[in-house]
Parts: sequence; structure tokens; C-alpha cells
Amino acid sequence: MPTDTKRLTAAGLLVAAAVWVYWPVLKRLVDAWTNDGNYSHGFLIFPLAAYFAWERRDKLAGIRPQPSYVGLAIFAGSLFLLLAGTLGSEMFITRVSLVGAIAGAVLFLYGWAAMKVLAFPIAFLLLMIPIPAIIFNQIAFPLQLFASRVGESAITTAGIPVLREGNVLILANTSLEVAEACSGIRSLVSLVTLGIVFAYFTDTRLWVRLLIVASTVPVAILANGARVAGTGIAAHWYGEAAAQGFFHEFSGWAVFVVAFMMILLIQRLIVRMAPASAARPAGAAI
Repeated sequence: MPTDTKRLTAAGLLVAAAVWVYWPVLKRLVDAWTNDGNYSHGFLIFPLAAYFAWERRDKLAGIRPQPSYVGLAIFAGSLFLLLAGTLGSEMFITRVSLVGAIAGAVLFLYGWAAMKVLAFPIAFLLLMIPIPAIIFNQIAFPLQLFASRVGESAITTAGIPVLREGNVLILANTSLEVAEACSGIRSLVSLVTLGIVFAYFTDTRLWVRLLIVASTVPVAILANGARVAGTGIAAHWYGEAAAQGFFHEFSGWAVFVVAFMMILLIQRLIVRMAPASAARPAGAAI
């Protein structure tokens, strides 16, 4: 049997085995994407990662496979993490082990050169994994307080009396609680993911890509603070109903769109200040 055929057969067997072993993990992962609005973007991650890998097909075709047993060790270690996470009911570890198993399989079958080419698509898969609850809560609560402070400052500037107690804004006719769902972490996670994809397709320079992605964090936080402020002002003029139902949901989408427009503006400013050479098209593999 030719070497390429053997390698493809081995890859097929590894994929089939991984799907069988990781099936419960995949089912719970899809369930998290479906039922947790913070991670609904997870459905897009795998197709995008597959596209990024396909985009590198020419580079991969020019690489001579040099299998590394380090990959086998990584694959085995990932299976151990899967077992440990399953026994300890720690879903984050089992999900990370899936990405580790993919990386180990690539390294074992094709070597370091192929791994270098596919490093970004494989690392991109980490974005589909929900953040552990302990870390999520450590991020969400400070965001709640920050959004509350921004809302208080903006409402006060608008000449509306307001009292803040922690993450609760007390107005003359109602009180608004900046709950976890309003902390902005949902838009933060989604905007960072969108920023990575946007940066990848719009510029080939690593420093520009990193700058665009980094800018998504303050933009998302400030945009959510503005949303809280707008909700407070609307609640003062139109009552508590302005902070619920359709207006609340619509304001979330509107703020997200505005935040993305700000990211687009930042990218335009960077390109204007530091024009890229036309050596490679945007989105070219790194």
C-alpha cells in the first residue's frame, strides 16, 4: 500500500476513533451553544476553522510529511485529560482535550511543518469552548460594576438624578439592575471572535491583526456601558417598560452593530496610518 494511502487511512481511522470517543463531549458542546446565548457563536467556529485549513491546502501539499512521535504523546495526553475531565465532571478540560487530540493527530501523522501551517486553524477552535464558570464569574462581575458606573456617570451628565448601589441604578421612578446578562460579557466574547475573523481577512500583518483584536475588548466594554446609560435614560423618560422586552433586546443588537462599526473605523485608521504593501492579499494564510 502506498505511503500516502496508508497515511490517509490512518488519518481516517483517527478521525473516526476521535468522533466516537468524543461524541458525548461534542453533544454537550452543541447543547451549550444552543442554550447559552454567551456562546451561540460556537456554531460558526468549526466551519471557519475548516475554511482556514482549506485555505492552506497549497502549502500543505508542498510539505513532505515527517511524522513525530511527540504528536502521539500529545494525543495520548489529550485522551488522559478527557478521562480525568469525565471522572471529575469538568467539561472545560474534556473540551480542551478535543483540540489537543486534533493537534496531536496532525503532528503525529504529518509532522512539525504541517503543524506550523495549521496552528492558527487549530488554535481558532478554542473559541468554541465556553469559559469555565469560575473564570466567567470573575470577568462578569467587574464588568457589571463598570457598566453601572458608566451608566451612572452618563445619566448624571444628562441631568437625571440617579443613585448607584453596587450594580443597581436607582432612578426616581424605577430601579435598574445591571445583571450578569447585561454585564457585556456576551458581546465581549462575540466581538472578540468577530474581531479575530475580521482582522484575519482584512490585513496580513500580524501586529495589525493583534491590534484590531485587542481593540475589541475596550470597544465592547464601553459600548455596553453606553447601552446601560441609554437604558437608564429611556427608563427615566418612558418608564420601566423601556428597559424590558423589545427595546432591551433591540438595544443589545444595536450596540453590537455600533461596536463592530467602531472596530471597522479602527481598522481603517490603522491602514491609513500604516498602509500595507500589496505583496499578499488580505486573508492570506500565516
